[in-house]
Amino acid sequence: MRVLLPPSETKRLGGSGLSETLSFAEDLSAARAAVRSALIDLSGDEDAAIRVLKLGVKNRGEAALNLALSSGELLPAIERYTGVLYDALDVDSLAPGARTWVDAHVFVQSALFGLIAATDAVPSYRLSASTRLPALTKPLKRTWQDAHANIWDEAPYVLDLRAKDYAALAPLPVGVGDMVEVLSRAEDGTLRALNHFNKAGKGSLVRELAQSQVDVHSRGELLSWAAERGIELSEAEDDPKSSPLRLITNIGAPGVR
Repeated sequence: MRVLLPPSETKRLGGSGLSETLSFAEDLSAARAAVRSALIDLSGDEDAAIRVLKLGVKNRGEAALNLALSSGELLPAIERYTGVLYDALDVDSLAPGARTWVDAHVFVQSALFGLIAATDAVPSYRLSASTRLPALTKPLKRTWQDAHANIWDEAPYVLDLRAKDYAALAPLPVGVGDMVEVLSRAEDGTLRALNHFNKAGKGSLVRELAQSQVDVHSRGELLSWAAERGIELSEAEDDPKSSPLRLITNIGAPGVR
């Protein structure tokens, strides 16, 4: 299976002299080069970069990261990204077998690099899925949609945990896998969508998958695995085939149970 994650705006700085070799090079290299060039072009104008990248007083210096993309400071993608989802996954604390599972099964949908594997070494940067890069010949979303057109050919079962704007960069074809909606059950039994804890719920779900080192090939196998682990993951009652799976947590709780 493939587990797809969104990236995060916050990223760990620094890195080592790893080689920047990225997955899906045959399909994505041309788009990667075009987006990278357009981002560097934008970032060379500090005022324009601050405006287009929507930087504030505290993070306005992040535009400079885009001018140092070739500095050699690289980290595996799963270590580069930080924030709520990645804090809940907490790869640094995983046992070796669980970390190996993450490296083999987890992918990240980057606005700069497209779909990358957890082990792909990437620099720190600033770019979101909604950014319009003036030097790019097509909108960012269209650029990545075209580049990913054949990426799902013969793909295994995909568990899509990407946010909507990142999923739109490379839409998952019907029948390839499932998206997940994170809900919370109130004391009266009603369900509500989560915002902040939505990310934590997804990160905790991936951590559970990694710790069990499961190999899932279908929706049915995923639901059976979740039931065995005491995780409340189910199909939507009104539209089980087309709707996202529902992951239900305790109200306001970051875990998946």
